[in-house]
Formats: sequence, structure tokens, C-alpha cells
Amino acid sequence: MKPTALLGLALAGTRTDTLRVVLTAVSAALAALAVLAALTVLAIPDPEPRADAGVPLNDQYTSTLLQEPGLRPGVIAALLLLTIPVLALAGQCARLGAPSRDRRLAAIRLAGGTPRQAMTVAAAETGVAGLLGTCAGLAVFLVGRGVLHRPDAEGRIPLPTDVLPSVPALAAAVLGLPLLAALAAAVMLRRVIVTPLGVTRQARSRRSPGPWPAVLIVLGVGASLALEAIRKNYEDSGDPAFVSPLPLLLLFGGGLMAALGVVLGTGWISHATGRVLHRFARRPAPLLAARRLLADPWHGSRTLAALLVAVVFGAGALAVRAFFATMLEARQEVQRFYDEAAGQETTGGYGSDTFYLDAMDVVDTAVVVGLVIAAAGLLVTVAEAVVARRRSHAALAAAGVPRSVMGRALVWQTFAPLVPAVALAMTVGTLMGRGYFGAEVREGGGRAQTCDAAPALCEENFEKYSHLIEVPDVVRAVPVPLGDLALHGLGVLVLVAAATGLGLLFLRPGTSAEELRTG
Repeated sequence: MKPTALLGLALAGTRTDTLRVVLTAVSAALAALAVLAALTVLAIPDPEPRADAGVPLNDQYTSTLLQEPGLRPGVIAALLLLTIPVLALAGQCARLGAPSRDRRLAAIRLAGGTPRQAMTVAAAETGVAGLLGTCAGLAVFLVGRGVLHRPDAEGRIPLPTDVLPSVPALAAAVLGLPLLAALAAAVMLRRVIVTPLGVTRQARSRRSPGPWPAVLIVLGVGASLALEAIRKNYEDSGDPAFVSPLPLLLLFGGGLMAALGVVLGTGWISHATGRVLHRFARRPAPLLAARRLLADPWHGSRTLAALLVAVVFGAGALAVRAFFATMLEARQEVQRFYDEAAGQETTGGYGSDTFYLDAMDVVDTAVVVGLVIAAAGLLVTVAEAVVARRRSHAALAAAGVPRSVMGRALVWQTFAPLVPAVALAMTVGTLMGRGYFGAEVREGGGRAQTCDAAPALCEENFEKYSHLIEVPDVVRAVPVPLGDLALHGLGVLVLVAAATGLGLLFLRPGTSAEELRTG
């Protein structure tokens, strides 16, 4: 097949196909922006050593996260984590208008195309849409780089607009994401059979999901506890093991296993919820939702994947914030004792350093953005599910089932597995955050030298007027942020409710009697 013919067939179709390409391109553009931002932070050169033997900093930036080289890997990791819900959104957008695409692929087979050529067209559609999106993302990145470059009076800038990733890195981001999307589409289509008369999918195993994803959750939480043990060993003995690749492997590997366990465990939750609803429900809407959950329990894992991953990381971020807030309180108490021993008024000192909490504000913003993107993906999925079932909805309407009952059934099908899945995700995220950083904070201890004379005398001869004091140990238990977690869960439910409500708008045109003939 010639490249021009392949491109024409990949971009052909109805308005639904055009909408699918546009949404996939927008998702790819968002992912490209996140990757390009991470590459930009990575391109910041190491600062020159300071003459006063202090910590070398990139003083041209206003943000401490960009000034200190040791903090930039965390910024890069946060930006790359943002691509997870965006790529999940791209995958959900790629399923939009699947019946129309199936008919087009069958027409290609009817015109003489081979099965491999039909699959190539389907994969190329995702790849071309991704390439259009990444090119648009690159253009927005380059334009935004010039617009946001605004030095202050001292010549410092808030963002790294003074550096640019290398050309190979830019090419890898712009071309790598569409290639990855095309390969993912090819993998997902491996069970699809395209014939001249239609598109069929090989049947899945009818076995009900089991609770085996709990093993992944246990391993992920166990990895966080192991990392905490390594950190304590490093603090107590100075063992360099904490700077080895093992902690990094435990951090990302444990987080990935736990998030994957929550997502896959939603299939078992959906099946169990369907059985409970089928056993105890007496109204038509929950009974209809129960049959749908039992027929396809993995629907929740597919539709809620990106949202649940964002919930896990959001709950973990709240647990880490609680740790830093407790650490700040403990440091303030130590600072007050030190100032009282020196006969001075209470000063800020290191007890007023809110750097870690300010850094967590950036993380919380990233989590909120991820949740909004995941909710947008859920909206696409709900709308696609309504459109895909338009024949069954039309049949139910023709049999006398009110449209309101079908709408409530969709709400039951969405929220029945969602509530326990969100509770599980928040529990896992909280356990991992407390596992990584610990459940208590210890500050102070040992001896410190203080000067209780006049400030001028202390500055003139500190050794003469200073003396040693015993600094008490301040141990504080890190509380579980129940209030913040409740708000986090409530916000997730509100986002899902909004997405579901917008998706229900597609129910009215999908219940007309004409769908029985044209669907």
C-alpha cells in the first residue's frame, strides 16, 4: 500500500471519525507538552561551583525547584507522571465511533484489501492523529517559550525558558509518542478479525475476575515499607545504600505495582458489586446495571484506569503533605526552645522554611490537572458506551422502558464499582505515602551551641559568650489527613458525576426507533 493511499484511508470517514482524530490529536499534544517540559528541565546545565564552597545553584531562576540540581529530578518525574492520564485519555478517544470505523474497515476488505492492510490502516489512523497532535504540541511549546520568557528586575525568570532540549530529544518526543500510540493500537487490535462482511472480536474468557490483583497491592505497599527501612538505615549509619538504584527501583516499581493492582482490582470489584446488586436490588435500573456489570466486569478497569491512578497519587501526595506539615511543626518547637535558651525573641530560623509545603503545592496542582484530564477521558468513554449500545437502548425504549430508567442504570453502572474503587485507591495511596516517609517525625536531640549575650557581642566573639545546651527530642506522630482525603474523594465523585451527566446527553438521540434499522 502506498503511503499516500494509507494516509488517505487513515483520515477518511464520517464526522465521528474526524472527531476521534481531533480528540486523539489533542491528547497527544498534551502528552507532548508534558514530555517537552520534562526535557526542558532536564536540559538545565549544572551550575558553576561557588567560591564560598556553598551549594551550587542556578540563580537565574526564581523557583527553588529549578535552582537546586538535586530537586529537578522530582520535577521531571512529576511532569512525566502527568502523561499517564493523558495517554489513557488518548486510548479512550481512539475507541470513539468504533462501529463506524468497523464498517469502514470491512469496506476496505470488501474492496480487496488484505487483513493486514486493514489493520495497518486502523493503526495508522492513531499514529497519524498522534503525529498531528505532537507537532501541534511542539508548536505551542516553542511559541509559549517565547511568550513566557519574562525576566524580572534582577534578570531572573520563573520558568526555564532560557534553555531548549537538543534536536534529537525534540525529535524523539515528537516522533516517539505517535509511534508508541500506533504500536499500542496494533497490540489492541491483535484479537480483531476484519472480514468483508464486518468486524468481529475474539471472545474473552468467561471466567469471572479473581482477587489476585491484591497481591500487586501488597507488593507495592511492601516496597514502600522497604524503602522507609533503607532510609532509616541511611540516616542512622550513613550507609550509602540510599543513593543506589535500589531505592529508585522501589519507589517507581512499588508505585506502578500498587496502581496496577488498584486498576485491575476494579474488575473484581465490578463483578462483586454486580452480584450484590443482582441479589438484593428490586428496581429495574440497578438490576439492569447489575447484568451489565456481570456481563463485562472489566469495563470499570478500562474506563476508570486513568482516574484511579490519579487518585492513588493524589492520596499519596496528601499523606506526604501531612508528613511535611508535621515536620514543620516539630522544627518550630525546636526553634522556640533554642530561642528561649538564648534569651531571644522567637525567630523564624529553619522552623519557618515552608519549601517542602510549597513544593507539594506544585504536586497537588499536577494531581488536579491529572484528575480533570482523566474525567475528560471518562466523559468520552461514557458517551462512546451510550452510542455503542444505541440498538439495545432503542429496543428497550420500544419495549416500554422509560429513558429515565436507562439513564439511572448507567449511573448505577458507573458509581456502584467507582465508590469502593476510589476508597481502595485512596487507602493504597495513603499507605504508600506513609510508608515512604514514615508515620512519625523526629527533630532536635543532641547538643547545640547558643549565645545569650547581646547580638553585637555574640557577633564579635561568639566563642566567649556561647555555651552548650541540651536540645530535647521532639517526636510527633504524623496524622492521617482524613479531612483532605474526604475532600479528595468528594472531588473525584463530583468530576465523575459531571462527566456522566454530560454523557447522558447522548442517550436521547440513541433511543429512537430508527436505530433498530440503522444501528
